[in-house]
Amino acid sequence: MNILQINASARREGANSTRIANDVVARLQALHPEARVQVRDLAVTPHPVLDEAALGALFTPADQRSAEQAARVALDDALIAEVQAHDVIVLGVPMYNFGVPVQFKAWIDAIARAGVTFRYTAQGPEGLLKGKTVYVALARGGIYRDTPNDSQVPYLQGVLGFLGITDVRFVYAEGLNMGADAAAKGFAQAEADIAAVVA
Repeated sequence: MNILQINASARREGANSTRIANDVVARLQALHPEARVQVRDLAVTPHPVLDEAALGALFTPADQRSAEQAARVALDDALIAEVQAHDVIVLGVPMYNFGVPVQFKAWIDAIARAGVTFRYTAQGPEGLLKGKTVYVALARGGIYRDTPNDSQVPYLQGVLGFLGITDVRFVYAEGLNMGADAAAKGFAQAEADIAAVVA
C-alpha cells in the first residue's frame, strides 16, 4: 500500500485536520504494516495558484514553452505524479469560511488536467485516476455534517469523482470551537468514523 497524505491547513503545527489525517494514516499503518507513506504539507510547501501565467504555460505546446513556463508546468507535473503513484490518499482538510483552504484548491487545480487525469469523450468526461481510495479528514469549528451549510463534502465528491476517484470516505471532527466538551466530542466522533471507514 502506498499512502499519500496531503495536509491542507494553513497551519504548519497544531492543525486539527492534520491531527485527524495523522490518525487515519496511523490506523492504516496498523492494518498494513508494509504501507509506505509520503506526506505533502501545503503549509510548508504551498503550491502556486492557477493564474494567467500558469494558464499560458499549460496551454503552450511543451516544445514551445519558455524555461519559466516549463518550470511552472513541472510543478504541477510533480503533484500529478504523486497522486498517480499512490493507491490511497489521505486529505486533511479544515473548513475555512464554508470552503476549502486556498492552498488545497491550488492542489486540486494542479492535479486536474485534461488529457492526463481526466478526458472528454463522446460519452462525456471520464476520470483517469481510477482504483484509488481517498480518506478525507474534515476539521470544523462548528457542526455542519449533513446540513445545507456543508459545501465541502459535495465539492470533494464532485471534483474527485470527476477525476475518477469514487471511493471517498469522510471522517468528521466538528464543534472544535464550541468549547472543551464539544471539542472532545468532536474528536471522539472522528475516532469512531476512522474505525468505521478504515477497513
